[in-house]
Amino acid sequence: MTARVQTFKAEFEAMIMKESDSLDEFYLKLNGVVTNIRALGESVDESYVVKKLLRVVPTKFLQIASTIEQFGNLETLTVEKTIGSLKAHEERLKGQTDSDGNQLLLTREEWSKREQEDSKLLLTREEWMRQSNKAEGSQGQRYRGNNENRGKDEGRCVRDKSKIICFNCSVYEHFDVECKKPKRDK
Repeated sequence: MTARVQTFKAEFEAMIMKESDSLDEFYLKLNGVVTNIRALGESVDESYVVKKLLRVVPTKFLQIASTIEQFGNLETLTVEKTIGSLKAHEERLKGQTDSDGNQLLLTREEWSKREQEDSKLLLTREEWMRQSNKAEGSQGQRYRGNNENRGKDEGRCVRDKSKIICFNCSVYEHFDVECKKPKRDK
């Protein structure tokens, strides 16, 4: 029996709350070990469990844990009240995300990844035209024109009209100003 008590005490001391653990899951594990120790006749002070709980919380709870340690009376504080305070803090942290679920704050790693993805914030006119023409071409939208399809024919700009859709009749290869069908009301 003494060996089992020592095993449970060692398990209790080795417990650490991971970032991925929820408060409820960790509390159930912690409470289970404490209940087993108490069932074997050993006493475990409530304040000892509270202190252990505040020592092993992950970084997202460090601020509230240190506040509880500084301003709370750890000798009279119950585990339930401590868990309640930590849960209230967790709910407040959840409220700090925007409606899409995106985080408002980023880690350095997340920020550098976003910077790499969006390495260029400013584009030259040619780059912008190239990107916008790719997007329009992939969606089958009307041709807006780019320099690749233009040529000079007797001092006048000529375009490849094979990709042009008439705004009037929706037929390819001519502009609405050249359309021979009656003009429709816009």
